Order: sequence, then C-alpha cells, then structure tokens
Amino acid sequence: MPLIPKASYPALQEPAGVAWQREMQTAFRSLTPLLAYLELDPALAPERLSADPAFPLLIPRGFASRMAKGDWRDPLLLQILPLARENQEVAGFRSDAVGDLPSQIVPGLLHKYASRALLMVSHQCAVHCRYCFRREFPYGDLPRGPEAWEEAWAYLGQAQGLDEIILSGGDPLLLDNRRLERILERILALPSIRTLRLHTRLPIVLPSRIEPGLLALLGAAAERMSLVMVIHANHAAEIDAACARALQALRSTGALLLNQSVLLAGVNDDADTLADLSRALIRNGALPYYLHQLDRVTGTAHYEVEEARGRGLIESLRGKLPGYAIPRYVREIAGEAYKTPLSG
Repeated sequence: MPLIPKASYPALQEPAGVAWQREMQTAFRSLTPLLAYLELDPALAPERLSADPAFPLLIPRGFASRMAKGDWRDPLLLQILPLARENQEVAGFRSDAVGDLPSQIVPGLLHKYASRALLMVSHQCAVHCRYCFRREFPYGDLPRGPEAWEEAWAYLGQAQGLDEIILSGGDPLLLDNRRLERILERILALPSIRTLRLHTRLPIVLPSRIEPGLLALLGAAAERMSLVMVIHANHAAEIDAACARALQALRSTGALLLNQSVLLAGVNDDADTLADLSRALIRNGALPYYLHQLDRVTGTAHYEVEEARGRGLIESLRGKLPGYAIPRYVREIAGEAYKTPLSG
C-alpha cells in the first residue's frame, strides 16, 4: 500500500523541493569565499587554518548568514571552521570512536542496541561539522540503489526483538521525497516495527527542506507508527525564524521532536549558553534530549571539554531550568548496550 496516494505525487516534487536543492548547490565548499563573506581576513586568524582539509568544508549559505561577521569566535563559525590542528595525532582519538563498524551487521545497517536498528540511508550531510563522529566513516562502502539494500531488509524482516528503526547517515532528509517514500514503505511493511526515528540536522541548517511534500510523507507515516524526529542544535543562535517555522511544521505532522547537542569547547561550554539553547528549543516544541560528551574521533580533540566541567554545567542548569528542559549528559562507549549517563 503506497504511503502517499499516487494522485498526490506532484506535491512531493516541484516547486517546493527546488529551494533546498538549490541551496545545497550554492553552499560554501571552500574556505576563501566563506571568509570573504564573513568579512574575515585569514591573515588575522587567531590560529592556523586548514585551507584544504581532508574532511571537506560544506556550509549552506543560510546557516552562514546566522554567523556574526568579523567575529572569529562566533559559536556557529567555530563548529565548521577547519583548523590545522585537526591534523595532529592525539592519544585516545581514533577513526571509529563509537564502534560503528563492528556493529554493522550488513552494509548500511547498524545493530548496536537490542530493540532498535539504524539504517545509514544517506552518505551526505548538509553541513560538515568539524566534530562529527562519522567524519572518517567509509561512506563509499554503503549500498547504492534499491537492490543493494535487500540484504538489510532481509535482516530486519527476521531479526528478533526489534521494534524501532532509526534513519541516519549522513542525513536521511537529503534524500528526495520519492526515495524517502520508498524507504518508509519498506519500514511500514515490517510487522514488528512500531517506531520510526529520524536523526537530522536539516531543520536547523537547511530549514527550506521542511516543505509540503516532506511534511505530507511524515504525516502519513505518523498515522501508522510513532514518529520521532531527533534534531541537532548546539547553540541558540542556530535557531532563527526559518528554523522555528520548520520545527513548528514538523510538530504538525504528529512527530515527537527531540534535540541532541554536543558539548563543545568555546561553543556551548557555559551554563547560560546551554540554558538559552534549552529555552529556544522548548519555545519551538523540541525537548532537550541528550548533551553528548564529545566522541573522541580523530581531528576533534580541540573541542573536548572535561567531564567534570560537563557535570558541573548540568548542576548549574538545575538551578536555571525546569527538569524537562535539562538534557541528559551522556557518553557513547563502543560496545556498551546503551549511552552511559555522566550525571545523576
């Protein structure tokens, strides 16, 4: 049974989908034009930059427009600015810090936790965050084309105890609506699956993607199973008016909206900053869910905040916010059956 009636297919395509695809085509992909746009002189950078990083630069112009011009310490800029020290080897930091590869049962399917499995349906993101825990994942090995995914669907059809599928990647919302619909139809055909979860940064960095066709798909899915959308914002300045509209539209589909953040040195390692983020999320219908301790991936050591400081920040938040607005401070440890809590 199709997720969306065939008569509704035109709504899944042009013209609403054009805006976000065009925005991806015009994204910043090299440092020189980005710095020129932000009115920053590379000769005055507070530390050495990486002009040709191994992990490529990618920033949509809409996200860059929220950065303060002339400010090297802007918290959004710091998340995406490639630094030369990414190339330094630091003890304890490795390419697969969270154990993705050992938990990959078949190509593209990770089964780390008993009741849920994760499908890496996209090898692309809309923004390249420098602290990304999958910045060195071998995306070239992921299945391409519907036939290549049959092994994953066969596993999901016979796996015992599964009741939730997570779509991730990359970012699943970078798939066009027709491709996304085919995936959702396959998931809905699995009798044991009761919850669909999508991990996406697009409502924050590319809110134009939250357009009528996508909302129709998600709304149809939410009528047949529980729908959870886990977004990713680290700082209140990321949530502008367009993001607010996107989040409110997602809520209209019946989705539960959760946010996960990463604790990042110089970006949000301050109690007032974290409190402002929680308030902005709550105003727009997203619950603060996780505050992640940095995954120790190669090239990210300069973002790490000591756990003791992170615990202190959570304690400070208890005096500033109601309980529902305080994220759970956690670390992912490879091979563990769940995220490890770092505060009471």
